[in-house]
Amino acid sequence: MVEKTRPSIVWNTRASVAFRKIHDTIKEESVSNAEKVRQGITDIIESLPSNPEKFPPDKFKRNNSGHFRAFERYSLRIAYKYSDSQIRILRIRHVKREPKGY
Repeated sequence: MVEKTRPSIVWNTRASVAFRKIHDTIKEESVSNAEKVRQGITDIIESLPSNPEKFPPDKFKRNNSGHFRAFERYSLRIAYKYSDSQIRILRIRHVKREPKGY
């Protein structure tokens, strides 16, 4: 039996920068909360290769074929796109910010 390879996780530059800024902002108030948020989101993202469809399709993606998904955690919305070979983290935004279609 041929074993299917798990997709790799790749971060878009904008998502990576946004995540770092969010972490730094939280860290100004509480180092432990910043670490809790960082670890919680990282754990979810690292679990995506085993089941990339576990979150619903992204409702803000126009003409979504179902490969664009999103989840919310700690008042942050993380959007990603998956394929057989890759899971790309596209965007991280606070849920209270006006949503952007893409």
